[in-house]
Amino acid sequence: MEKFEWKLKDYIASNNIKAEHLSLDKSCHSVEEAAEAVNGSVHEILKNICMIDGNGRLLVAIVKGEDRASTSRVGKALQIEKPRLAEEKEVLEKTGYPAGGVPSFGYNSLFLVDPKVTELDFVYTGGGSPYSLVRIKVDELLKVNQGTVVRVRK
Repeated sequence: MEKFEWKLKDYIASNNIKAEHLSLDKSCHSVEEAAEAVNGSVHEILKNICMIDGNGRLLVAIVKGEDRASTSRVGKALQIEKPRLAEEKEVLEKTGYPAGGVPSFGYNSLFLVDPKVTELDFVYTGGGSPYSLVRIKVDELLKVNQGTVVRVRK
């Protein structure tokens, strides 16, 4: 298990988060790979799309695996200019996790959760690396990341 996975496992334990960290043998970098690795559906896999606003603030749009996040919708929801997608280097700097393993909580960001995510009971989100996931109930996720539920999907 790599250092990013340990970091997330420690965060989950020290904050008493009701979630299960899964270290897997298969890559979970894509939504399809993640669903296959847990014998689940792409509907249960979350994508955390990191964006940067005009002030350099990290925004994370959380959508279901089959959906795409919209920078325009994020801008409208926050009544700001359209943010830009974060570069890989910025993702690591601002979240503390590499792209492909970014969780939906555990770092300083404004989290925007698409309403379609709240239709689910539980979801899988990034586990710190492309070979890990976290299984968490949606209500627990919203409590932990203090996310705002707003439409951010295209």
